[in-house]
Amino acid sequence: MIRIAAVGDVHVGADSRGRLGPSLAEAAACADVLLIAGDLTRVGVLEEAQVLAEELQAVDVPVVAVLGNHDHHAGRPDEVAGALSASGVRMLEGDATVIDVRGSSLGIAGVIGFGGGFVGRSASEFGEPEMKAFVRRTIESAHRLEAALVGLDTDARVALMHYSPVADTLGREPLEIHPFLGSYLLAEAVDRAGADLVVHGHAHRGSERGMTPGGVKVRNVAQPVIGAPFRVYELEIRPRQPRVGAAGVDGAGARL
Repeated sequence: MIRIAAVGDVHVGADSRGRLGPSLAEAAACADVLLIAGDLTRVGVLEEAQVLAEELQAVDVPVVAVLGNHDHHAGRPDEVAGALSASGVRMLEGDATVIDVRGSSLGIAGVIGFGGGFVGRSASEFGEPEMKAFVRRTIESAHRLEAALVGLDTDARVALMHYSPVADTLGREPLEIHPFLGSYLLAEAVDRAGADLVVHGHAHRGSERGMTPGGVKVRNVAQPVIGAPFRVYELEIRPRQPRVGAAGVDGAGARL
């Protein structure tokens, strides 16, 4: 059994010192890893990232994270990611990491993702350069996520992102802003590559549970949604069975 603690949208500010660490430290007692699904800071400045890095020192399990849109606001995402990486957080963007859990391997592939909308209500790479650039960013993010997942030869695989891959977890978010909350292209990437769980944030008025068209469970762990310091999900490891998806790659052997 692999136990995954996950949360997103913690929005740490310069005045947040001492507020997050004690609750996140409890993750070590009930989980093997802590995933943070973006919006680590309020406005994406180095001081905020440094506060979060200090808070996470109390977490005695591996911490893996992606950036969110808030972490890009000040135009210094590399500084935010760098400060957290220097403190031991495994920051992902189009790549993956592997964690050993009592002899079983957990692979985590991560991207921030981007918007564009969902089937029947999505933008296309057509028209003005600005629209093409908007959709192209999501296409490229989905490609990076797929490649990172395909490259994992582990007992279980998790896709970690900030933006949502499905509309299921958008809950009470207005339809008008769905194109800015995620994209179906991310779900297609997951389904082609194969995964056991998708974790995302961003949609504060969303709902926790959803599923990709291919049947991969999706969980929105934005803190306003889960209403807790983190949520724990269990992946039951079973003997690995070859599972060939659209991309022709073997799937993992875990079950949520």
